[in-house]
Amino acid sequence: MTGRSPYGDDRTCAVLGSPIEHSLSPALHRAAYRVLGLDWTYERHEVTDSGLAGFVDALGPQWRGLSLTMPCKVAAMTVGEPDPVATAVGVANTLVFDGDRRLAYNTDVGGLVDAVRAVGVSTIERAVLLGSGATARSAIVSLGRLGCRSVHVIVRTPARAAELTDLATAQGMTLTVAGWTTDVPDADLVLSTVTAGAADGLATAAAESAPVVFDVVYDPWPTGLAAAAEAAGAAVVSGLDLLAHQAVGQLRLMTGLEVDAEVLLSAGRAELDRRAAR
Repeated sequence: MTGRSPYGDDRTCAVLGSPIEHSLSPALHRAAYRVLGLDWTYERHEVTDSGLAGFVDALGPQWRGLSLTMPCKVAAMTVGEPDPVATAVGVANTLVFDGDRRLAYNTDVGGLVDAVRAVGVSTIERAVLLGSGATARSAIVSLGRLGCRSVHVIVRTPARAAELTDLATAQGMTLTVAGWTTDVPDADLVLSTVTAGAADGLATAAAESAPVVFDVVYDPWPTGLAAAAEAAGAAVVSGLDLLAHQAVGQLRLMTGLEVDAEVLLSAGRAELDRRAAR
């Protein structure tokens, strides 16, 4: 797992977003650096989408990469050269600096797939998706990679999910859209991409509709949906699982080295425990 990065010593990376103080990314990436034996720095910066280009323009040659959270994921598509996955999804969560080039990647897609596979699920046929934002777009592509043939989207404003239809079609899936309701069809996977607490009203119905429930929130935890899923005996995948598995991809892109997802999961749990004890 340890090794010398081909990109040199004493490099700097960071996570950008707004708000950003809650981000677990520094704890995860710094843990990876320790395990990999890298003398790299990983920072946290409050940056909005309108400020992303200016922030990137001001960076020095020691900078290697950026992790991006909301609201910077869409803006990153115009700041860097997007890879095929980011192009398909329309959002990027990673910028890597390679000489004069700025490369934009989406590791959320691969991270979501790996997080589902980590609970022993290799393929799915039917999925229920809660929400229609940037994470939902990554989720659609991820579901396609898992073999999903149909996805039922539940969203408060159905018109906002219209752009997901073409994306689903490109993945070979049929997509149906419904308003926010507790009428949740049976599926192989329920995937919530909404904010903490937003799915509480349909938590029981959603949890009882599938053997696997994935909630992209990691703090506070458990969410109402996760607690209902555990009570129903479903396998539960958390936002921390997603964060750790997508960070494996970011670290690969930034450092050229591999790190086990369990290293990052352990660091994330420890940081959440530390915060809870304050």
